[in-house]
Amino acid sequence: MTAGTKLTLRDVVTVKLPAASAYLSVLRTATAGLAVRLDFTIDEIEDLRIAVDEACAMLLAQAVPGTDLNCEFELTGDAMRISVSVLTVDGRTPSRDTFAWTVLSSLAGEVDATAGPGETVTVTLQKRRGAGGAA
Repeated sequence: MTAGTKLTLRDVVTVKLPAASAYLSVLRTATAGLAVRLDFTIDEIEDLRIAVDEACAMLLAQAVPGTDLNCEFELTGDAMRISVSVLTVDGRTPSRDTFAWTVLSSLAGEVDATAGPGETVTVTLQKRRGAGGAA
């Protein structure tokens, strides 16, 4: 690193666990713990916990048996970005015109889904502190 170069550190936590509903409590707990670090309200924390659970449920429905669920939490000032990905049987992103997607969007704020290489599907949520959500 040269003089005058500023090193920017990312505040990122990555969790990898079996793609099975029995392990989702680990992600809900991690979500709550990290949201507390950003001073989210109790209601915002609960919204995020439910949103992560819903996003995972969408992905687990099409996950390849025996694969891993990968979750990355990125904390940036007043926001948390959560990306959950899994290897799927068909590589299709969840439908955006369902009740589940509407609920997810209202809980998390910003929601997106992308298909990546090798039939991997990722659902990304971003919630800002004080930005509202489910009441």
